[in-house]
Amino acid sequence: MKNLKVIVWAFLICACAEKKMPADLIIYGGKIYTVDDNNPMAEAVAVKGEKILFVGTKKDVLEYKGQGTKIIDLHGQTMTPGFIEGHGHLMGLGFQEMRLKLDDVKSYDELVEKVKDAVAKAKPGEWIVGRGWHQDKWLSKPLKTIKGFQTHELLSAVSPNNPVFLTHASGHAAFANAKAMKIAGVNLLSKEQLQKNFGDGGEIIRDELGNPTGIFVERAQMLIAKYIPQSTDETATKALELAMEACLRNGITEIHDAGAGQREIALFKKFKAEKKLKVRLYEMLSSSDKLLLDNYFKNGPTLDSTYWLTIRAVKLYSDGALGSRGAWLLAPYTDRTETSGMPLMSMDTVLKISRQALQSGFQVCTHAIGDRANREVLNRYEKAFAENTEKAKDARFRIEHAQHIDPSDIPRFAQLGVIPAMQAIHLSSDRPWAIERLGEKRIKEGAYMWQSLLKSGAHVVNGTDVPVEPINPIAGFFASVTRQTLAGEPTGGYEPNEKMTRAQALKSYTQDAAYGAFQENVKGSISVGKLADFTIFSQDLMSVPDDKILSTRVTMTIVGGEVLYTRGKE
Repeated sequence: MKNLKVIVWAFLICACAEKKMPADLIIYGGKIYTVDDNNPMAEAVAVKGEKILFVGTKKDVLEYKGQGTKIIDLHGQTMTPGFIEGHGHLMGLGFQEMRLKLDDVKSYDELVEKVKDAVAKAKPGEWIVGRGWHQDKWLSKPLKTIKGFQTHELLSAVSPNNPVFLTHASGHAAFANAKAMKIAGVNLLSKEQLQKNFGDGGEIIRDELGNPTGIFVERAQMLIAKYIPQSTDETATKALELAMEACLRNGITEIHDAGAGQREIALFKKFKAEKKLKVRLYEMLSSSDKLLLDNYFKNGPTLDSTYWLTIRAVKLYSDGALGSRGAWLLAPYTDRTETSGMPLMSMDTVLKISRQALQSGFQVCTHAIGDRANREVLNRYEKAFAENTEKAKDARFRIEHAQHIDPSDIPRFAQLGVIPAMQAIHLSSDRPWAIERLGEKRIKEGAYMWQSLLKSGAHVVNGTDVPVEPINPIAGFFASVTRQTLAGEPTGGYEPNEKMTRAQALKSYTQDAAYGAFQENVKGSISVGKLADFTIFSQDLMSVPDDKILSTRVTMTIVGGEVLYTRGKE
């Protein structure tokens, strides 16, 4: 049906073009990369309403110029299809804009200073909440560490009366001070408290005497987090507004939102009804909300004909992250041989939900970072597909992150039609220390295997996992084609055979990302009849030297034919 609508619309455009239908918007004056194999480059684009009316030469596009047509001259800049954030957390991005940001912290001492400053501005007893620290990225290590993590004493000293809860960059661990632990009643017996209330799949890091160090991994975070006051409707509204503004500043025209609950879905529907959405949303329902899932499985997906709010996916979590050693591995961690990570949910549950989703027309998107997690999830998908071959023909189930895969499992993605939704920027941030977790052999044979997956026939969807990483797609593009840190190291990149070409990297942020949401026929390329979503860059990402990519800036973001962001006019 979608294909038919696009064909009909394109036919009407062709018929009307002979009558010189006036465009609402014409863009020319720079390189336009269309990501359309039939017409990869263009000089000009014309837009009518929310859709693309014409793609071709500057000479021909002027035939669509009318009295009210708006003209955008690129002045040598570069335009691409609107960039799609293939895996992010929209509300997490918004709340990060409102809380203590720790992603640029370079040491434990610097983190403590930031908290000290926040305490000076806070009311007595007010919670200090933040996110973004990562101990393996610090330039200097704390004097005291336990199992690779800092301990709470310095943090507690600067905030004796304000509870502090600081989420790890990955979201899979958190750091609390003594006041927060006292409020939560965390003590020597908290292991039993954890298992009673939240089951397995979590760890409280302890010192040699058994005392909590302030580090809570995976589900153990909930021992503290449940005491933090919930956001109000007003703060949630503000967070959503800030998140959309951040997306637009970074050239993002759509986000695949990786896990929304009932409250978030209701807020998104409200914004859509009030025509306040500025970024297109592709929603994955949080699997932790059983009533929400049951309701959607009963009633089916929300397929929005305007493509502003689509709800047709489910988010599962099979394991944790490498940084917190929660990723589920086939063999023990190299730097902590007593553990191989942990599953965060039963594989029977993955299979059950996969069956339900197939039957109800939903896509399943499962977080899997470790090689065992990837294998176990692929096994459950394969079993569900075999039981319902008709529904599985174009199910497009996804594995989110697919960060570390056993070599024997790499071809299975394409064979099963499973989409690896990966975040190239994770290599830039994590590869320097990830080798400590996995060792050289596992890193080289199975980590960040973009090119191997592409060569096998898989569609790789790119993104940032914001707020785990900043939402900036230019950094993701740089990582994709260089496999370097953002400091440009090492020369030649890590495991260079797995680099993407620039064309592949652009496609992973546009056409393949659209494919990952069943939307490749309406977006992802600059083609007649598709949605007029565009990102305009200050320079040519496809030709500038590698060391100049990161100096590129988003200068304009257009969604549905409307200019929603212009650099310098924020």
